[in-house]
This record gives sequence, C-alpha cells and structure tokens, in this order.
Amino acid sequence: MDMQTYRDGRKQATDAAEAIRAALAALGLPERVWGSVRPMVTHNGKPYVHLGMVRAEVAEKIAEAMRGSSIE
Repeated sequence: MDMQTYRDGRKQATDAAEAIRAALAALGLPERVWGSVRPMVTHNGKPYVHLGMVRAEVAEKIAEAMRGSSIE
C-alpha cells in the first residue's frame, strides 16, 4: 500500500471514530465508555473503527439512540 492510500484511509477512520466518540458523549456516556474507540487501517488501506466491548446497559442506550434516528 502506498502512503497516500494509508493517509486517506487513516483520515476517514479517524473522522468516523471521532464522530462515534462525540455521539456516545452526547448520550451522556462517560469517557471510559467511548475512550477506547479507535481508528484502524487494514494492510490494504481500508478504514475501520474499533468499537471494543461495552456493557449491556450501554449497548441498550446505543441501540435506543440508533432506533430514534433515521439512518439513510
């Protein structure tokens, strides 16, 4: 993978991770919940966001928020 592909993937993953962190913080969840959200880039430049493991009540809050929004 060339450096530009990595940079592009990293930027997309970082932007997405920051959006998830902000959304979790807006739900009133503490940093210990969203602090482990990390941007990741695969060996071929694909951007991903690692969400990690969350407690069941946190997952329920996230699910409620997702149901309440219109996902296009």
